[in-house]
Amino acid sequence: MGKDYWPAIAMVLVQLGFAGMNVVSKLALDAGMSPYVLTSYRNLIAAAFIAPLALIFERRSGMTMITKKVLLQIFFSSIFGATLNQVLYFVGLKTTTPTVACALSNTLPALTFIMAAALKMEAWRPNTPAGQAKVVGTVVCVGGSMIMPFYKGPLLKVWASPIHWRFAEHTSAAPAAAAGGHAAVLGDILIIGSCVAWAVWFIIQSKMSSEGFSAPYTSTTIMCLMAGVQCGGISAAMDRSVAVWKLGFDIRLYSVLYIGIVGSGIAFALMSWCIQVRGPLYVSMFSPLLLVVVAIVGWGILGEKIHVGSAIGSALIVAGLYMVLWGKGREEMDGPAFDDDEEAAMGAGLNKKQGTATTASNDRGAIISLPVIGPATTAPKHDATRNGNN
Repeated sequence: MGKDYWPAIAMVLVQLGFAGMNVVSKLALDAGMSPYVLTSYRNLIAAAFIAPLALIFERRSGMTMITKKVLLQIFFSSIFGATLNQVLYFVGLKTTTPTVACALSNTLPALTFIMAAALKMEAWRPNTPAGQAKVVGTVVCVGGSMIMPFYKGPLLKVWASPIHWRFAEHTSAAPAAAAGGHAAVLGDILIIGSCVAWAVWFIIQSKMSSEGFSAPYTSTTIMCLMAGVQCGGISAAMDRSVAVWKLGFDIRLYSVLYIGIVGSGIAFALMSWCIQVRGPLYVSMFSPLLLVVVAIVGWGILGEKIHVGSAIGSALIVAGLYMVLWGKGREEMDGPAFDDDEEAAMGAGLNKKQGTATTASNDRGAIISLPVIGPATTAPKHDATRNGNN
């Protein structure tokens, strides 16, 4: 039973990594680094980091599964999940604050749920408590994330951080003060656009899994290589100066190493695996935790103050997250029983067409259920999780 917790643990670690990425990337951008160069380095470093994992764990199966169709899907994954998502996010982050960027990123669960439900990849039974919990939980998560940037309230009396980083405070002070007006609004719009691209990536990954492709390290390596080339082309088109690519022993070098290894390499591999095991909505619903972690990191490292609005928003985010996870878990437990009852009723009314009725019931279940892929689509969830770990 302990293996059921590995996807949740993996996604919490991913959000912790993303929180650090928001801080160091914002500092690098404020220090004058080009967002296009930042994303290009990020993906190239990620590809170099993941490639050995692909050779170790997927050398026998990874490349044999790469067909023209899969390669095309990886190409679109690189466009939406890496290039568009990262370029839009970092360009937007340059003119807004990490807190607002994280808050707007929490529209991701709602976008993913809408897309997955529209494509019939996510189960939604509005007349059941589980279906209602997923909808209400999504609304609560998004609502909580909107409170934090737009309502501050009085300061909470908390102790001063013992690890306050003066360098980070001085580096980001001037650009944060200069950002505002139309530039800040444009930055917010770009952040939302990055969330749309991110949600599309979740759907593409789930589609690849449902068609039997289960080599996350190989696909992530290829995707990052493609994205690195794409971002490099965008950078060359926007700024032809070679000087923008230079890295010294400063925040620029540290930021590209961190976001390349942690923010892309480890995070993409873990998310690809979790999507195969639990589906796109499960993965996207952990994104609200990022805002909570960033608030804590901002207090601990940047010396930011914690307001009542942040505390209320964080509580709503966590509550909404658990509502959706409860609803999804309840549907996974009730789904097989529901399908068995429906199949039995159909079999009682159509004894002479039992095979046809059973096939129709299974087809309908495949449409409304989120795909969980292992070596075989009919494998139990524990087997799928175990094979995913291999």
